[in-house]
Amino acid sequence: MPELPEVETIVRDLAATLPGAKIKAFKLLYAGAINVSLAQWRRRVVGQKIIKVWRRGKQLIFDLAGGEHIVIHLKMTGQLIWRHPSTSLRAGRKQKIIVGGHPIIGVGQSLPNKFTRAIFYFTDGSQLFFNDIRKFGWLKIAAADELAVSFGRLGQEPLSPQFTGKKLQELLDTKARSKIKTALLDQTKIAGIGNIYADEALWLSRIKPSRLVGQVRTKDWSALAKAIKQVLRLSIKHRGTSFSDYRDASGAKGNFIAKLKVYGRGGQSCPRCGRPLSKTKLAGRGTHWCNHCQK
Repeated sequence: MPELPEVETIVRDLAATLPGAKIKAFKLLYAGAINVSLAQWRRRVVGQKIIKVWRRGKQLIFDLAGGEHIVIHLKMTGQLIWRHPSTSLRAGRKQKIIVGGHPIIGVGQSLPNKFTRAIFYFTDGSQLFFNDIRKFGWLKIAAADELAVSFGRLGQEPLSPQFTGKKLQELLDTKARSKIKTALLDQTKIAGIGNIYADEALWLSRIKPSRLVGQVRTKDWSALAKAIKQVLRLSIKHRGTSFSDYRDASGAKGNFIAKLKVYGRGGQSCPRCGRPLSKTKLAGRGTHWCNHCQK
């Protein structure tokens, strides 16, 4: 967490507010959050205008007018919360705000808080807070060539038109002896899929998570590619999944948790056949499936 749908939700929110914003100041509260010295970071970032916000895999990118890029990875518990004086929330008070075209009802939280690691200040008075409980997330400033090298190591974007059953089979061809769920989590093959959506897509396509890649039938590759796209798009529609730390750019929780079919539901009834869902660990990750529906 956060996975592709959560990051895409944040990107869409920020893409509606940040392009054109000029960075007035930057405050660092945890030295390990950035990849260069604070002096160098400020020299390369402060005074720059953000011209585009986009995503690659699970990473967010801010294109700067000067040609460099701010790359952000939220890892397990990272958050990006945008606040503007006209939409700020007072602690404990419910208020309707609009972020990314979406009306959101949220409960205000004091910012910065003890988990805030960095703050961007913009000339229009807005602020962007980078929060991270576990301190695994990071902010990087990168030149265009550095970005190309880094992103060249990432796999196929699963929401791209090129992501088909045939392409998926080709991507995982070298992992024939790996379990299919483990293979789906390899970011050098497919960028953005994590634990939640791997479980959900495998349930939807009726494939058991422990099935070996080499044992997946030709027809199942098409079903799996279709299921991956369907699950990711539906989660984006519902603004991601919030179990604990994920929040969108306004600080609100995602709503997809109510739509989950198997993830986090071990022992409960399968929505398709009614039998109890199973739970185990694959490659150290909690894995949920239906032993009757998935083969």
